[in-house]
Amino acid sequence: MNDEAELLPGTLDLLILKAVSLGPLHGYAVLSRIEQISGRTLFVEQGALYPALFRLVRQGLLKTEWGKSENNRRAKFYELTAAGRKRLREETDGWNRLVAAITSALSAKPQQA
Repeated sequence: MNDEAELLPGTLDLLILKAVSLGPLHGYAVLSRIEQISGRTLFVEQGALYPALFRLVRQGLLKTEWGKSENNRRAKFYELTAAGRKRLREETDGWNRLVAAITSALSAKPQQA
């Protein structure tokens, strides 16, 4: 059985915001951080990551700054803006409400129906 989980539509932005909230990261490090904080069960394709990063920057949720990566290469680092922190809180709250509702529905017993 494969332990890798499939990302649900709409969750990539939330995961990126969470990863970057833990500290500024360059693109590839965002992928690595998501894998790390998900216990190696969520994997994001680079082809999906970079358009999402661009979109989040355009929306004002992330800001960028050029710097050097851990292997001494020039890289664009992403950092949360105030609007990004606010969106992360809102999206996290919404996600937690959804998870609680689905958990409740899935734990229903026949006599509860």
